[in-house]
Amino acid sequence: MTPVRILALDMDDTLLRSDLSISYRTRNAIKQTEKTGVVVVLASGRIPEAMEQCSRLLGLDKRKGYLVSNNGALIQESHTGNTIYEARMDEETALAVCDLAIAEGFPVQMYDGDIMFISKQNEYTGKDLRATGIRQVVVENFRAMVNDGCYKLMIPGDPSLLENMEKLIRIYLGKKITIFTSRPYILELVPKDTDKGTALAKIAGILRVNANDVMAIGDSMSDEAMIRWAGLSVAMANADDRIKEIATIVTDHTNDDDGVVDVIEKYILNKNSP
Repeated sequence: MTPVRILALDMDDTLLRSDLSISYRTRNAIKQTEKTGVVVVLASGRIPEAMEQCSRLLGLDKRKGYLVSNNGALIQESHTGNTIYEARMDEETALAVCDLAIAEGFPVQMYDGDIMFISKQNEYTGKDLRATGIRQVVVENFRAMVNDGCYKLMIPGDPSLLENMEKLIRIYLGKKITIFTSRPYILELVPKDTDKGTALAKIAGILRVNANDVMAIGDSMSDEAMIRWAGLSVAMANADDRIKEIATIVTDHTNDDDGVVDVIEKYILNKNSP
């Protein structure tokens, strides 16, 4: 097994516990990992503002690392805040998504700065507010919000109904966007050829690191692309079964019992034999 040079970590349900904390063991393991020369990448569907606290807690604001936000649509250096890559959904595509969703009776969500704007509320629109800490605002003319395009759009709703919504969007817009289910009740849509795997490949290119020297840890379908791309990929014990099927390794530990630490100690710090 080749030495790991980049460690990419999903945040929610992977790095973060269910109460959104990061244990001392996990923080310490990540710092020990950095001391071996490994570059840490936080890869999330969150917006940058919702990643900052976690980044500071890990000390990434003081050490070279990377923040992949909006599921790969934006890449920034953690220690400088400099943007090294961004991709935006064009106005025409964003408006088409809005029209399809609204016609089918679904709300549409998007972030702008530290505010989540939504077309209307339903029982699923507020589920992720506790996780992000972002303020929610309902806007009457939501289409006007996407006049300049956007990084990402989200469609929250009943999982049993979202399946048909996803099929509809794929039929009409499948060649123009990337679409996946981040949680059972949320469809996420980002620009074409945008995902965590593509973002991770860009970072690896900058650092001149081969995919075989990259470890990615995740749990949901929003992590699929980086799980497939990384040479050493890990699914959490609490991961979606589809992620477990494609990962190189499935840890026996969940996000609530320091699954990230288990992997780091075995495969980077070599405290235990694999």
